[in-house]
Amino acid sequence: MLYRINKNEMNPLQPTTFEQQGLKEREVQDMLKNQINLIAPDTLVVAEEFADWEDSRRRIDLLGIDKNANLVVIELKRTQDGGHMELQALRYAAMISALTFNKLVSVHADYLAKNGIQRDAKIDLLEFLEWDEPDDEQFAQEVKIILVSAEFSKELTTSVMWLNDFGLDIRCVRIRPFINDGHIILDMQTIVPLPEVADYQVRIREKKQREREARNRSMDFTKFDVSIGGRRYAQLGKGRMIFNVVSHILEQGHGTPEQIIDAIPATVKKADYLFEVYDGKLDSEQFREQYRAARPADGNVRHFMKDEELFHIDGKTYAFSNQWGVTTLEGVDALKTAFPELDINYERAEQA
Repeated sequence: MLYRINKNEMNPLQPTTFEQQGLKEREVQDMLKNQINLIAPDTLVVAEEFADWEDSRRRIDLLGIDKNANLVVIELKRTQDGGHMELQALRYAAMISALTFNKLVSVHADYLAKNGIQRDAKIDLLEFLEWDEPDDEQFAQEVKIILVSAEFSKELTTSVMWLNDFGLDIRCVRIRPFINDGHIILDMQTIVPLPEVADYQVRIREKKQREREARNRSMDFTKFDVSIGGRRYAQLGKGRMIFNVVSHILEQGHGTPEQIIDAIPATVKKADYLFEVYDGKLDSEQFREQYRAARPADGNVRHFMKDEELFHIDGKTYAFSNQWGVTTLEGVDALKTAFPELDINYERAEQA
C-alpha cells in the first residue's frame, strides 16, 4: 500500500486496476518499452511482439539483450494473478535460444523500421554491447526472463523460485496502479528475487548447481563384461560385478566372509559395512525384519537381501553390501589378488 502524507496524517492511496483506468496491455507495454531500464537495467529492446517462428500466434511482448549479450524475454500481463505466464515465457525462451547474432540484427532492423528509428541495427547492437565485431561464442549464452504483472499468484512465484534453483534466471516485477488526485501512480517492485537477497540467492543457486553437477559426475553407470572361474557375465554394473565375485568365492568354497573382509582394504570399504550377518538360516523376509530392528534409524537398504542373494554359512545368514562406487574396481582387484585360482578378469562393456 502507498500512503500520502497530509500534515500529520498518512492517507492511503486508492488502489485501482489498469482495466478500470482504461489502460490496455499494449499501452502499458509501450510505456515500459520506452523506459525499459525501470524493469530491466542495462537492457536494449530489440523487438516487440516478436513472432519469427512457424506458430506466429505466439508472440513475445518484448525481446531484449543485456550488456552480457544474454537474450531477455519480457512478458507482460494485466491480469491480477499473472495467469500461466511463466510457462508461456519458458516456451518463448526455448524457441529463441538458438538465435544467432546475424539473425538478431535482422530482427532489430525490423523493430527500428517499425518504430521510425533511423539507426543501423548492427551498429546499434555492437555499440550497446561495446563490441568491435560480433562474437558468436559470447552471444546468447543464456536466456533471461522477466515477468511483469499487476499481481502474481502463489503458484506462479513458487514455480519461478523452483526454476531459479535449477539455474534459470527469472524475475517477477509487480506493477500496481494507484489513484492520487486524479493521477495514476505506479508501485513497481521486483518481488522474485527480493532485491535485498538477490545476490545471496544467486550464490545459493550457483552452489546448488555445482553440487548437482558434482553428484552427476560421481554417478558412474559404466558396465563391465566379467569372467569368474570360467563363467562369463555381460553388462554388469559395478555393484553387481563385485557381488558376483563374492558369490563365487563363498558358494564355490574358495573362501569365507572373514577372508573376504581381510582381502578388501579399509580404504575401499570398512569391514563393518561389507557384510550384515544374523544367526540362523533366514529367508529374505526374516532377514529384513532383523535388519530393520538392528537399524531403526536407517531407512536405506545397504545390502543385497533378496532370497537368492543371501549366503547361508555355518548356521548364519550373510548379506553383502550393495553400496559401491568409485572404489569398486579396487575391491575387485583385491579379491582377484587374494583368490588367484578364480582367474577373475573384467573389461568395460561396449555400450548397449
